[in-house]
Amino acid sequence: MKVSVIIPVLNEADQIAETLASLAPYRNQGHEVIVVDGGSSDETQSLAAMHADKVLHRNMGRAQQMNRGIDEARGDVLLFLHADTRLPSNGLKEVISAVEDGGFWGRFNVRLSGEHFMLRVIERMMNLRSCVTGVATGDQAMFVSRESVAIVGQFPQIPLMEDVVFSKRLRELAWPVCVRQHVTTSSRRWEHRGVFRTVLLMWRLRLLFFLGVSADKLARQYQ
Repeated sequence: MKVSVIIPVLNEADQIAETLASLAPYRNQGHEVIVVDGGSSDETQSLAAMHADKVLHRNMGRAQQMNRGIDEARGDVLLFLHADTRLPSNGLKEVISAVEDGGFWGRFNVRLSGEHFMLRVIERMMNLRSCVTGVATGDQAMFVSRESVAIVGQFPQIPLMEDVVFSKRLRELAWPVCVRQHVTTSSRRWEHRGVFRTVLLMWRLRLLFFLGVSADKLARQYQ
């Protein structure tokens, strides 16, 4: 069984080489790594070209970029990875095992890279939330079988919360498999904006989205 790792990027020159280097063992095993650039103005594309099987181009927006990767992927399983997220050493083995055991889709538990005590609380809450709701986010390295995408469709063409909507569609098909091993996601977003401020912002955006506020309006607030 072959896995296609799809990585949407935009100006990730500081991260992409290290991320792709960590995936080199999987490429050596026959798996596929696809980078989809949303119009980077730095060296992201040239760095990615040295370490990925394919470097594709699409208009900026994670949903559009990941869907472009889906169109070009050849794997039996699709795994969506952020440029600042690292898989555990045997992560794809766990993914394949989950799908072979009948799982339609799933996600990893997440660990944040920083040392702030609140990051430990945040990562535990993220993992608990996914266990309770069956909804995953991009930080958790979502994976899905090719057959499942054929049933529920690709990511919705919205600028924010595309992973939430996609998860809910998949949840109607089956409850997600949780890989207990952790992916490690950079805490740069929380550290840059402030840990408490970022938590409050994300809670507010999710609540507003639940109440029906459009993703376009929420994206402007997020940015």
